[in-house]
Amino acid sequence: MTSLVFFTWVLVGTSPPDAGPSDSCPHAAAVEMRGDIGMGFDHRKTGHHFALTAEGGTISADALDADDVDSQESIRRHMSHIAKAFADGNFDMPMFIHGRVPPGTSTLKRLRARIRYQEEDTPHGARVVIRTVDAEALKAVHAFLRFQMEDHHTGDSPEVAQPSGGSP
Repeated sequence: MTSLVFFTWVLVGTSPPDAGPSDSCPHAAAVEMRGDIGMGFDHRKTGHHFALTAEGGTISADALDADDVDSQESIRRHMSHIAKAFADGNFDMPMFIHGRVPPGTSTLKRLRARIRYQEEDTPHGARVVIRTVDAEALKAVHAFLRFQMEDHHTGDSPEVAQPSGGSP
């Protein structure tokens, strides 16, 4: 039923039912709807975040309710899937969700052997840790993650996080 509603909404161009605060922005509403379909969990029940690090960055999602085991399991499946897909140079999921090719994608595909994607479970979900020592790959990782922050409206910092415990 969700797919039928989605495709009807795309064809007709009206706001999807229960789209939430994004109904005033058709692109944001479409990203949320395609994200729920593609990722397999409800954006209204989860927090999705991105961070930049000196070695790459992270993609994370957590269930907002600690007792929401279904969302936690769905998040873990999704993060495991994208870690493997990205390592294989497959970025079809973000292209589907965002309706366009995210910046950095062609470089991430080309330099995939120089980038590591590791899925890690968190108490209420999971994350993918992205690491590289290649300068060109790092620039592409950061461009890709900044795009994700902006298109998902996460409010995450687009600045590279400084390692904790070190000097400023």
